[in-house]
Amino acid sequence: MGASKMKVKLLRYTADPELLCGAAALTSTRSGNPSEIFEGIDLEKARQTIRRVTGYGHMSVIEHASFTFSIEEVSRALTHQLVRHRIASYTQQSQRYVTYDTLKRYVTPPTIAQNPEAKKIFDETLESISAAYKKLLDLGIPKEDARYILPNAAKTNIVVTMNARELRHFFNLRCCARSQWELREVATEMLRQVKRVAPALFENAGPTCVELGFCPEGKMKPPECNIEEIKKRFKSL
Repeated sequence: MGASKMKVKLLRYTADPELLCGAAALTSTRSGNPSEIFEGIDLEKARQTIRRVTGYGHMSVIEHASFTFSIEEVSRALTHQLVRHRIASYTQQSQRYVTYDTLKRYVTPPTIAQNPEAKKIFDETLESISAAYKKLLDLGIPKEDARYILPNAAKTNIVVTMNARELRHFFNLRCCARSQWELREVATEMLRQVKRVAPALFENAGPTCVELGFCPEGKMKPPECNIEEIKKRFKSL
């Protein structure tokens, strides 16, 4: 038994996100109409404006661009953390309607997968849960009630939409080495994909230390963290 790799896919995003946010930024300081500013701005000017304005800390202008992702084959443990980011929209695969076979559809943490004894305990427990779940369904118990025994390891799929400002905040927290490993992998891949389509919006995005140049975690900073190496890694995404 095992778990297939999670998948992150950027499904859609605001058309011309950098042009839109650049025009929005110029709207506050120019006398022209926003529509005229948008029609007259080119990509290089938009990117320069975004860098300048966000450099001042004025991040509201990038809220006009939104990005929608499909996050697939991840654990319920991950999505419980993900939905704590409230300035976002979520649609998750429902355990009320979808039948779960936890023998095939679960996530195994690397620390367990790499430890044969732990892996044996983990798999045997999931086999027992899966058998009990199926028996409950066979007894006519509704899926919405049988799901109460499903574990956090159960895989799920979720559609997520965030604006660029909230995404940057999300990356600050969830790309950090202190973030839970599975959500950190998802967040890093999300950042990789948005940087391809809107580099100016996500320049220097990543864990907080990438933007600040120092770790804000204090005594909680993981001993293995090397800020310069982290900065290089995220700037090269």
